[in-house]
Amino acid sequence: MEDALRPDDAEVVQRVAASTGLSHAEASRVVADVVSYFAEPAEDFVRRRHAHLKTYGMKNPEIFVRIGAELRRRVVAAPPLTDRQLRRIVYG
Repeated sequence: MEDALRPDDAEVVQRVAASTGLSHAEASRVVADVVSYFAEPAEDFVRRRHAHLKTYGMKNPEIFVRIGAELRRRVVAAPPLTDRQLRRIVYG
């Protein structure tokens, strides 16, 4: 998982280790996990979240509003997507 880290992530690993008391190896794994989470392409995120929210009985209109809001809050923001674009990602 450490391969997902960029060279400039070393400072983040040091900061996480210092602020949490984790070992360097543990902090490195945490940072790599977070980096890989936010590296997920928008299309994959939309499909994953849609499937997850469907399992809890949500309907598409509320799902697409929620996913659109979540995309706007992501650290690496995805481009703004309309409900139609979100549907096309999910259903092709």
